[in-house]
Amino acid sequence: MDHTADQPLWTPPREYAEGSAINRFRLHLNETLGLDLADSAALHRFSVDDREAFWAAVKDYTGVRAATWGDTVLVDGDRMPGAKWFPDARLNYAENLLRRRDGGEAIVFRSETGARRAVTFAALYDQVSSLARYLKAKGVKAGDRVAGYLPNMPETVAAMLAATSLGAVWSSCSPDFGVQGVLDRFGQIEPKVLFCTDGYFYNGKRHDVRAKNAEILASLPKVEQVVVAPYDPADRPDLGMIPGAVLLADAIAAHAPGEIDFARVPFDHPLYIMFSSGTTGAPKCMIHCVGGTILKHACEQAIQADIRRDDRVYFFTTCGWMMWNWLVSVLACEACILLYDGSPFHPGPETIFDYADAERMTLFGTSAKYIDAVAKSGIRPKDTHDLSSLRVMVSTGSPLAPEGFEFVYDAVKPDVHLVSFTGGTDIMGIFAGGDATKPVWRGELQAPALGMAVECWNDEGVPVIGEKGELVCTRAFPSMPVGFWGDDDGSRYRAAYFEQCPNVWTHGDYIEITRHGGMIVYGRSDATLNPGGVRIGTAEIYRQVEKLEDVVESLVIGQEWDHDVRVVLFVRLAEGRALDDALIKRIRDQVRANCTPRHVPAKVVRVADIPRTKSGKITELAVRDIVHGRPVKNREALANPEALDLFRDLPELQS
Repeated sequence: MDHTADQPLWTPPREYAEGSAINRFRLHLNETLGLDLADSAALHRFSVDDREAFWAAVKDYTGVRAATWGDTVLVDGDRMPGAKWFPDARLNYAENLLRRRDGGEAIVFRSETGARRAVTFAALYDQVSSLARYLKAKGVKAGDRVAGYLPNMPETVAAMLAATSLGAVWSSCSPDFGVQGVLDRFGQIEPKVLFCTDGYFYNGKRHDVRAKNAEILASLPKVEQVVVAPYDPADRPDLGMIPGAVLLADAIAAHAPGEIDFARVPFDHPLYIMFSSGTTGAPKCMIHCVGGTILKHACEQAIQADIRRDDRVYFFTTCGWMMWNWLVSVLACEACILLYDGSPFHPGPETIFDYADAERMTLFGTSAKYIDAVAKSGIRPKDTHDLSSLRVMVSTGSPLAPEGFEFVYDAVKPDVHLVSFTGGTDIMGIFAGGDATKPVWRGELQAPALGMAVECWNDEGVPVIGEKGELVCTRAFPSMPVGFWGDDDGSRYRAAYFEQCPNVWTHGDYIEITRHGGMIVYGRSDATLNPGGVRIGTAEIYRQVEKLEDVVESLVIGQEWDHDVRVVLFVRLAEGRALDDALIKRIRDQVRANCTPRHVPAKVVRVADIPRTKSGKITELAVRDIVHGRPVKNREALANPEALDLFRDLPELQS
């Protein structure tokens, strides 16, 4: 089905397109390299055809700092995995994020309680300097793991920068993770230092996590030092249940700030250990390197997202989602990052738009689910808030429905550049996203990301346009993981991405490349439905069902039945609505009219809640396992694991 319309929702004004960073970069390459790149599509072709020249130009154009880059850009570039980028480079991640040291605002923090705190670039540098000296005095060195079990607050950024300034490896979870969920992650990587908090707020309630901290530490014997950052930095909570713990303020006060002695490490030195959602087994521990993260984010942020000095950039995230790691890299653009901690709907759906208005937000990043929820709340932010500063709105986490695109342009801001992008923790960035020189079409991501050789392959492994297939990347790129922690022979890493198509990254998304050169994402290919042997993306069904006012949210799986697969749709309904025969018929008619008869659910079942990961993604695979009587190996990875029990042994699915 074609999700596009005949006319784009937004076309960049000529001055906007010509003045955009991606266009200026194209002209810069033409001038400095003697190229003749006519437009951004030609720029993308160049970026994958001559990766050495492209990535060298990215680091020069964006001013990525390094003690040395060396003369070699790429070794074994035809190997995936196995390609080596800038093998002689020496650089430091924190040094790039701390390049600015004046009185401008580097971080603004807002809690759902309404508390606001701001940190200048100069103050952030000094905090990181003192904390780095503290960590060094405690024996932290390059390669050691430092973990954060923390809310999305300024102290988390400072702790990460202090650790990485020494060449240590940072990993984090948000404090809403349960004990086992944290141990499933940190237990694998054995941190030397743990940063944690005393509590956090969510949806109007304060959660004390000191007892959880103590329980976690009892099972992390390699932790040598615990640093507690109170949610309110003015507090001095009782730390008696955490033996040997120190308050962050005391750790900083013990060491006067000064010039930071940044540890310049190789390009592929570990920077972050990131975790898969873990809903189908123990989380994979993906190791992302210093150079790959810096380069990929420099390209995505300074060039493609056109983030400029003094911009004010927000992304709704927790410290357990890779968008936090993406957001903090914005400091390298000498822009201000806007942090928010708590429920984005507390006390009401206008909360984040209040924040955008008050702080003169320039980039508003959020999830597709958030946009859908705001649309269903009935508010129209453009009528109630001053969003004149907002240039770009970004959606990710799951496919943004065409109606979500329409809502943004109708009710949020008609002249905003709306960017839907897809990528992942696996690559520390995006495969496809925005292009300030191209129109926005409803339901489509605008263009492949620069440097990413993205194609859509059918079941025969042939690239196709206008047909559905697997998202693959056919050439190595700098932000590929350097491996998985504890996977010494690389077998788990290869199995995750290269088993299906050797030497080609197969990401697991079900997509279509459009006639505009954009992309439609239909959901995870491992959750694809196969009734009668025909592949159906789950997002196609969600887009239709969630148009109905009666339906708040839905989840669809394929149930093995009668030697085939039948489509089962679970719905969470609006208050006061009943799932009667009339509503079931409307749901089926909506799907049949806008998709195909094969999309129509054989069963429609009402549930009170739908399980989701900590980053808000619904968990189709876990529900599929429950329905089929298979164990879910890692319930702790879910934000609401109790919701899984709602799907067990349902009588509606026994006939």
